[in-house]
Amino acid sequence: MELGPCRILDGNGTKFHPESWNSNVNVFFIDQPIGVGFSYAEYGETVSTTEVAAVDIAAFVAIFFENFSKFKGRPFHMAGESYGGRYIPVFAAEVCDQNAVLIEKGLTPVNLTSVMIGNGITDFYTMAASYYDIACTPAFVEPILSIGACMRMKQALCLHISCVDIFDAMSCDSAALYCGTEILLPFFYSGKNPYDVSRDCDSAIEDTLCYPVTKHIAAYLDRASVRAQIGVDPSITANFSSCSSDVGTAVTLAMDEYRPTYHYVAALLERGVQALIYVGKNDWICDHVGNEAWTRELEWSGHDAFAGTPLKEWTVDGKKAGETRSAKGGAGHMVPYDKPKESLEMVNRWLSGTPF
Repeated sequence: MELGPCRILDGNGTKFHPESWNSNVNVFFIDQPIGVGFSYAEYGETVSTTEVAAVDIAAFVAIFFENFSKFKGRPFHMAGESYGGRYIPVFAAEVCDQNAVLIEKGLTPVNLTSVMIGNGITDFYTMAASYYDIACTPAFVEPILSIGACMRMKQALCLHISCVDIFDAMSCDSAALYCGTEILLPFFYSGKNPYDVSRDCDSAIEDTLCYPVTKHIAAYLDRASVRAQIGVDPSITANFSSCSSDVGTAVTLAMDEYRPTYHYVAALLERGVQALIYVGKNDWICDHVGNEAWTRELEWSGHDAFAGTPLKEWTVDGKKAGETRSAKGGAGHMVPYDKPKESLEMVNRWLSGTPF
């Protein structure tokens, strides 16, 4: 749908995507955790936390480079979007720590070079607080919600004590339910696309995530010939789904979303792994206000230089494409889908070390 070599825009199958991210790099995608997409476990294993999933990912990465040895030593970048703000820092940390084990066993360490997070949920607390800014102030577009809804949203004390200071499951669930009523529901009732507030949701969000193209993608992946061609295990007979309710429920019950992830980003930076945090400004669900907040507050050796650097304009072909801030090397929700040309330029500059 976003950055791969092909897109499926209708019922006629794949079409070449000229702005694919594999224009200059090798890219592979992983269905994870176990149970997502076409992934499965032979003995019924399940995953309910990102930390447990990270062990599987690190094992896969090590096995990949051992089996495809021509890629050994090449710069390796781990990228993800949305909940990838939780996944990628934890996964990369596991890969980084695993290198010591690989060296001890006489194997080549993985050349982990950077992490790339697009519209990520890396700090749920700053994100929850920023929902007001996007929906009720002209942070990018004009206010979306009524004054009454905005006042209730502003007054809601959400999650901080229960999910940050204490981390009590029962209290956190109660706070999350309250927040859902006062913050999330008013936005969803507005009919706006939570991934792009500049447009209305033009289909049932629970069915398509507001993007009807996902129906074409699922239908394509449900073709028996396609499944055979890409090697889907015959034991998987269910229709393809963009979201796994079983995995989602397990992760929710484990309170995985509320566990702080930004500490992993700081630890990676201190070990020379660079981090690209990019956010499409039209997004509400993982918005630029919340992401800018946690990046500027992040405690690491480059904090003062980063937080004190003003935003500067970034252009592509002479036109403003965004604003950037960096230190020490350091669209909508679906940036490559909404802005394929600009996102390709962004990733190419990042991977080549060209300043923004």
